[in-house]
Amino acid sequence: MRFNRMLLSATLVVVALVIQVTVLARLQLPGAVPDLMLLVVLALAFVYGHVGGALIGFFAGLLADLAPPADHAAGRYALVLCVIGYLAGLARPENGQIRSALGPMAVVVGAAVGSTLLYAGVGALVGDTAARHVGLVSLLFTAAVYDLLLAPFTVPFIMWLARRADNDPLSEPQGSGGGGDVAAGWLATGTGLRIGSQRGGLRVKAARNRAARAGRIKGVKRL
Repeated sequence: MRFNRMLLSATLVVVALVIQVTVLARLQLPGAVPDLMLLVVLALAFVYGHVGGALIGFFAGLLADLAPPADHAAGRYALVLCVIGYLAGLARPENGQIRSALGPMAVVVGAAVGSTLLYAGVGALVGDTAARHVGLVSLLFTAAVYDLLLAPFTVPFIMWLARRADNDPLSEPQGSGGGGDVAAGWLATGTGLRIGSQRGGLRVKAARNRAARAGRIKGVKRL
């Protein structure tokens, strides 16, 4: 990942964690807690793809595992967010831009339900049965509702920040000026640049032919 991506991702994850611990966790809402960390991972995965989403999800989850007042085994939430970030990256919109809100909102609901199930499943493997006492059905429903209500205020904005950071001119290679991507696209389609090069070659050949004919005419005049 490029430096600007890592810097933006780290900043968003830290800010989300602080808000998660100091604000959202203290709301005393029934059932689950709105998961801002999950929404940050989803938004970045929509822009950066499945590899970036998995990496961001892993480190975001690990940070949440280690941050107080965490009361579960370290690495548990890291695994959950890593898997969710990878799967969300596979469902990223074309060019990282949202064309319809239905797709991303469906991914948010699926991620909320899937992360809750995966977290409870990993907890059951390590002997944590807290989900049974709270009620798994209630957790799934409230997690989906809370994250779905919070997503419109966070996911589009985070995606906009991620795209803006990717389009930063300072992050482009020196001398490219953004033309490298355009050239690669034109060459990939087999039009434009190739035709231009063929025309250029024809112009050179025509100039050489004119020069040769002029040389022959001058030679005849000398005779």
